[in-house]
Amino acid sequence: MVGATGLQGRAVTAHLLAGGWRVRALTRDPAGPAARVLAEAGAQVVRAEMDDVASLVAAAEGAYGMFSVQPTVGSPGTAAGFSAEDEVRWGCNVAEAARAASVRHLVYASVAGAGRHGTERLPQNVVSKHRIERCVGELGLPATILRPVSFMENYTGAYHLHGGALTAAFAPEVPQQIIAVDDVGAIAASVFARPRDWIGRAADLAGDELTPVRIAAAISEAVGRPLPYVRISLEAVAAAGGEEAAFAYRWLNERGYRADVAATRALHPGLMDLRAWLAVSGAAQIAGFLAARGDGGGEG
Repeated sequence: MVGATGLQGRAVTAHLLAGGWRVRALTRDPAGPAARVLAEAGAQVVRAEMDDVASLVAAAEGAYGMFSVQPTVGSPGTAAGFSAEDEVRWGCNVAEAARAASVRHLVYASVAGAGRHGTERLPQNVVSKHRIERCVGELGLPATILRPVSFMENYTGAYHLHGGALTAAFAPEVPQQIIAVDDVGAIAASVFARPRDWIGRAADLAGDELTPVRIAAAISEAVGRPLPYVRISLEAVAAAGGEEAAFAYRWLNERGYRADVAATRALHPGLMDLRAWLAVSGAAQIAGFLAARGDGGGEG
């Protein structure tokens, strides 16, 4: 399990452990709090770094499968200066290690839209993951590519919650696709359990499709307080994060992920829409974040 301490990695680990798999969780800091939680849940924590192929190979020796996910530019916890080239190198290193260790099933977590490379201009983070997909393909690995859309968990903290409102540069009337990370974990576990059905396949994954205004309304109802949607201008995004960040929002407004929610539900009948996720865990996470910030409508 590469990226085990991250959002997706934790979800996949939990579902694999629940399904009776033995999980080897790779982390650069086995003594860190996230790694300790994984160990307490039953995972074997092993030190490895995605910039060190030898450590990845050693950690993967004897493993049946490997789940691979890398941070993208701007991901929480990435070092200052982390670049798209770093992401691609890390992802290709993991693929190389999977081949060297004779892993029988690699599941790579990409992003929805990566399969459209070559047909349109794509945001940098989508292109990076397409390049890693290409590494996996060129190595001829027995692999599955999962391409989730944006996570519902993005709405549980400072990424979208500011000043008593839900904020983003999404056009208010354009539906955006989202998925609960727990559902990605469940699907990944089912993929490992059914290699004959999944090796050689790629799937875009989405759990719901709602306008930002409707997302804000559903969250407001679930947490029992108003959190209106406030749109940030693309000019402000460009000023803060550069033109590539602004283009990513423009792409989501004009082109979007285009995953098939119904097809994802067919893969995983327990798939949560936004309201179900809010009822299960999302509302509590959001309320906890707002309480921790002392946010009765103040600074987010």
